[in-house]
Amino acid sequence: TELILDKGAENIELDLEAHLSDAVYFVVEPDHELPALMNDYRLYLFNASSYNILYAYSIKDEEHFQTIKHGEAGAYQKVLLKNIKPVFFKEYNYHKIECLFFKNSFYKAQTPVSEVLHINPQVLQHSHAIKHQEFKLPIFSFLLKDDFMAVNRIEQDLQPLDIEKLRTVKEFVSKQKTSKSHKEHLRSLEKEVDLHIEELVESISGLSNYEMLNIQLEKFEKELDKAIEMHMKKIVFIHGVGNGRLKQELVAILKSMRGISFHDASYKEYGYGATQVNIL
Repeated sequence: TELILDKGAENIELDLEAHLSDAVYFVVEPDHELPALMNDYRLYLFNASSYNILYAYSIKDEEHFQTIKHGEAGAYQKVLLKNIKPVFFKEYNYHKIECLFFKNSFYKAQTPVSEVLHINPQVLQHSHAIKHQEFKLPIFSFLLKDDFMAVNRIEQDLQPLDIEKLRTVKEFVSKQKTSKSHKEHLRSLEKEVDLHIEELVESISGLSNYEMLNIQLEKFEKELDKAIEMHMKKIVFIHGVGNGRLKQELVAILKSMRGISFHDASYKEYGYGATQVNIL
């Protein structure tokens, strides 16, 4: 977060003219002026207003939005949201920014902002980058809000329909949980899966190496998906040493996944024949 307010300026709250240019922007700053030499981008929330902002930045992953960063941006500050590679805009075209505006003193109420921006390489390619004194390189800027001086009626009255809807809400009753010690609770979030083929099929007679490997990988993916769905913390896959092919396949799959980390399981318990997956 960087302050962008001129320290030598007078109290900006007392100067109404100072608010006329207030605005909030979503900014994309490349690491080079020439498109062919751009390797990285920095994404900012640029709060050029006298309001504090509670913000949330999300990207659309298939049908749902995933929050990348949220927090508070002070008046006249810019906040770094994320450092990205150009391929990021190919994978994620829709960027949602939500903002709530407030001050720690008296202020005019402002309507919250909820904007979804469509940004991809083609949009940036055909957009004009501008120079701004707060950024080292020319930037791409998307306006989220301006006109803080306008006064709109944004109060809401209690309507009969609101009361009727409230009556339809069922009472929140949490299920009674069986008390467990802390150690028992932690153990319930852990699992061990043996991928030795003899544990998965009654007989390996007639199965090729390729077929056996597929059975093991299918079991691995099924158990991992189930562990993630059940919000478990740790799962250990026992694959043995052998020729190392099964472990190579597991590692290749794990490297492509988000929200997990993995490493060799305890040598004391499993030797070199197991991989531990931690679900973040």
